Amino acid sequence: MLFDVTRGELVDIFGEDRLVTLPATAFPPFAADTEGARLLQTVGAPTGTLRLRVPDEDSGRLPLVRDVVHVEDFEDASEDASAWPVIGWLLNAHLALDPGSGTVYAFDADEETVRGLHADVSSLLRVALRFQRLLEEFTFSGDGGDEEADFERLDRDVERIRRETSSIDPLPFQDDETVWSVVGEEIAAGQRFTGDSPGARSLHG
Repeated sequence: MLFDVTRGELVDIFGEDRLVTLPATAFPPFAADTEGARLLQTVGAPTGTLRLRVPDEDSGRLPLVRDVVHVEDFEDASEDASAWPVIGWLLNAHLALDPGSGTVYAFDADEETVRGLHADVSSLLRVALRFQRLLEEFTFSGDGGDEEADFERLDRDVERIRRETSSIDPLPFQDDETVWSVVGEEIAAGQRFTGDSPGARSLHG
């Protein structure tokens, strides 16, 4: 694992009711015992910006890449990609786990592009944790005169997440086009604070 992410850490921050896990039975047999799948089974992810897929009601399985996109439309997709489990959704991208390498890939059906988004699942969970925590704990001063300073502080917090992640895993923020880069820009602009968060209350009253 690139990052040390534990269930206890997430529970301390978000509480049990805000965490989502995926059962082992949701994964294809060849993927269920891989490190990435085990993290999703035991640690899980906070609800919010990152959404884990819900297994099919009838089969209990996650969809495979071939179930959600036309793999042949993606020139850079691996030959094995069609059988990878789709573990989540971020912005307009399906997130798929390559069980062989442990890499998480983002499939953008609109752009027909696929790219490595995380070197492993621990990186995915760490970025989701840090952005979700920022969204839930950041507070604006509420004073119009300090709004510029507030946004500068928010931008520094987002940049810190980018920088500290990239020092270990360069994939999530390798350029301005990755879905996490877009999420970071939206957070820095004050666009992703939900109505019940301190940031939203201080922004909108």
